[in-house]
Amino acid sequence: MTASIETRTFHDQPALVLRTPGGAQAVVSLFGAQVLSWTPAGGSEWLYLSPQARHDGSTAIRGGIPVCFPQFATLGKLPKHGLVRTRPWSLGEQRSGDDFALVTLTTSEDDASYAAWPQRFSAEVTVIIENERLGVEFEVENTGHASFAFTAALHTYLRVREVENARLEGLHGHEYRDAADNDRIKRDSGEALVVEAETDRVYHDVQRPLLLRDGWRSLGINVEGFPDVVVWNPWEQRCAQLPDMPANGFRHMLCVEAAAARRRIELDAGEQWYGRQTLIAL
Repeated sequence: MTASIETRTFHDQPALVLRTPGGAQAVVSLFGAQVLSWTPAGGSEWLYLSPQARHDGSTAIRGGIPVCFPQFATLGKLPKHGLVRTRPWSLGEQRSGDDFALVTLTTSEDDASYAAWPQRFSAEVTVIIENERLGVEFEVENTGHASFAFTAALHTYLRVREVENARLEGLHGHEYRDAADNDRIKRDSGEALVVEAETDRVYHDVQRPLLLRDGWRSLGINVEGFPDVVVWNPWEQRCAQLPDMPANGFRHMLCVEAAAARRRIELDAGEQWYGRQTLIAL
């Protein structure tokens, strides 16, 4: 028995369902090339998808793993989080074997993106699942004749039982920009990050793996290519201002994002760049 990839409709949007013989499953929406669900073999759901998320194509889907490009957050003049999370992507490649399933989705510039950001590019998102592992790789190629620069992120919403009881380990000693405190630069001095208020931090130059402890289960988080890690939770007041989040939604999610936010990535004509985030259920 081998892994399978099935095309189906998920919340009225075309999606791909990846399954392994061991019982792992992921759902990838063609809208935004966004992973919306991931359950490792023998485990429970690890991605948070808001029950009030909009799936009609009018706005980005709240939850899962949105792709931010060519701008992260409001670090520039483009719409928040860029241009590609609110557009349909095309299926490029799909493969499966005895213990894995893989899909690649692609997009490139069009008239609308070029009007907002006059650059020629192609982008790929590759999603692979194994029994206990989810890997998401984001690749960008400069297909134009001049260099360009961008910021980017895999904006991963992790599902937790109660965010105040979750512990994120591995950021001790790292410098971060605290967007919840007037962008002050600080240094993390705790053994673990525990969210007890609005949290919006960009950690710089994180090269070690992270560990999220959520009650009896744990998640390893490995990043390649992305130099920064963003940790975000809107907490009660800001969550109430989000129309596509329930009032208590902040209690059950924690964003731990692979990002290039502190410095823009420079890409010459014809060059490629990629970054990857791997989640491992422990």
